[in-house]
Amino acid sequence: MTDPGTGTRRHFSRRAFATGAAAAAIVPAVLGTTAAAAPKDKPGEGNGQGNNKGNVRNLTVYMEKLPNGEMGYGLQPGQATIPGPLIELTEGDTMHIEVVNNLDVAASLHVHGMDYDIASDGTKMNDSVVEPGGRRTYVWRTHAPGPNHDGTWEAGSAGYWHYHDHNVGTEHGTGGIKKGLYGPVIVRRKGDVLPDKQFTVVFNDMTINNKAAHAAPTFKAVRGERVEFIVITHGDFFHTFHVHGHRWVDNRTGILQGPQDVSRVIDTKTVGPADSFGFQVIAGDRVGAGAWMYHCHVQSHADMGMAGIFLVTEADGTVPGGMPHH
Repeated sequence: MTDPGTGTRRHFSRRAFATGAAAAAIVPAVLGTTAAAAPKDKPGEGNGQGNNKGNVRNLTVYMEKLPNGEMGYGLQPGQATIPGPLIELTEGDTMHIEVVNNLDVAASLHVHGMDYDIASDGTKMNDSVVEPGGRRTYVWRTHAPGPNHDGTWEAGSAGYWHYHDHNVGTEHGTGGIKKGLYGPVIVRRKGDVLPDKQFTVVFNDMTINNKAAHAAPTFKAVRGERVEFIVITHGDFFHTFHVHGHRWVDNRTGILQGPQDVSRVIDTKTVGPADSFGFQVIAGDRVGAGAWMYHCHVQSHADMGMAGIFLVTEADGTVPGGMPHH
């Protein structure tokens, strides 16, 4: 599990992580419980190399109303958060997610970036929503890269993805997303570098993690820790994510793969509705500890309060210059 005060990783199954949630709370990432090795691809499924090999994991997720009228996903009854829990897989894994609907309206779980049958689409159109008081199991599959039957090369599932409701308010889940029914997913490639801490930033219209102007979460790390950001956008607006004092590589992991990697190094990225990306940085690397701002760099959005603090402390908890002024 994860220390809720620091977001430090503790072992959960093979590993566990943390992600920023409402009121700067930290919730654990989950891998689910391992059931058995997944079968090879059936004929006509996946790529020609049988790359759907991995663990089969089981997870239960609850959809609930929060005290303020918003909605969230949680791992236990009464523990829904915004964003919902970070779900992590490795290429080849299959995840069985039993969704329990404790809301008073039909809702669903729709995921980006995964392989799934039509019964796990999570839409009203495909009759795959969960009625109030009901439960339904959604199955997500992943695969590693490899050659297709026709000689072309198939990309793997690894990346920074997300899930959300696709039914509340409209058949596209507009009301559910506005109220907080969304969360992050990471699919790792075997051998990927793992972080010490993880934080999720969701631009949802003019809020960050559904927090109103000037109330965005503060994310805390100790100088030298490897930190992973997962950035997602929902709503009707384009935004530009920027974090002060830190930069990353514009590729799948945010990390240079070697001296010949010519991927662009950036410190801002423009994102539109349903976009998601992620990256890793070393907290305070070459710039030191401090209260580093992260924000939307669309000027009017920043002026309206779409900004928060990435607080990098020294090992003893101190911050040069003191805490930030609001």
